[in-house]
Amino acid sequence: MITVNNNVTDELVMNAIKNNLAIIRFDMNRKVAYVNDLFAQTLDYTIEELYEKSHEEFCFPAFAKSTDYEKFWRNLLSGKSFQDKVERMDASGNRVWLEATYMPVFAEGTRRKVIGVLKIATDITNRQNSIVQVADDLKQMSAELFNRSEVGITRSEELGDTIKRIAADSQGNLDNLVGLHNQTDSIKGIVKTIRQIASQTNLLALNAAIEAARAGEFGRGFEVVAKEVRKLSVQVEQSISEVKENIEGIVREIEQVTENITRVSDNVEKTHQQIHLAIQDFAEISSSAEALDDRAHKFQELI
Repeated sequence: MITVNNNVTDELVMNAIKNNLAIIRFDMNRKVAYVNDLFAQTLDYTIEELYEKSHEEFCFPAFAKSTDYEKFWRNLLSGKSFQDKVERMDASGNRVWLEATYMPVFAEGTRRKVIGVLKIATDITNRQNSIVQVADDLKQMSAELFNRSEVGITRSEELGDTIKRIAADSQGNLDNLVGLHNQTDSIKGIVKTIRQIASQTNLLALNAAIEAARAGEFGRGFEVVAKEVRKLSVQVEQSISEVKENIEGIVREIEQVTENITRVSDNVEKTHQQIHLAIQDFAEISSSAEALDDRAHKFQELI
């Protein structure tokens, strides 16, 4: 019978930590004093290659040569711990992201004297790269939305200008038709007057013919003239009737064209209002794209 010891010892706990967390320790000169297999594998080194390496060799030059780097180490050596996401460089110069905790190691029996710095980390490179890709996609999406909205605004404004010109031309045509309609009313008045004159002339010619008949031989010449005048007045009246019919036809056409132009003007106005709304919509899309871009930037800063 096999007996299993279920007691959790400190050694078992330490083994679990070493097997699941990347661990490295630096001395007071910032050099590697201890490292486990998982940390070495994370940065693509062997354990032997890591010993005596300086901490800054795992950092990119932009950070290693900065004042922030020196401040980072001053805080650690003064006894302040650090926990955050950090960017480090592996053996091939590739970027590695770690969720890391730096812990000052104090001399036994004191909380004042720091004798080393212990770092425990988890590799989050894949997660970080995915998040960065999402942020880049958001930025690209916002840029495309912004560009398309700007194009939409420009085209809508151009179309709006064209609609305005059409509206102005339609209004001008409408004004011309109103003027023409007024002129036809004037012509109608003139035709009416001419018709009245022709009617009066016809009546006078009839009276003249009667008087010529009474005058006998002396009135024959006058009778001939009266007949010609009467004939002329009849022709004038017939011509006036034709003119009236033509004018009435023109008036009907003018009224029809006026109605069509009025309808076109109404549609143009509605279209102009719709374009105005479309421009507002594009402007809102542009604002949303800018807000999306801003949030993508903030998101990238957070990660």
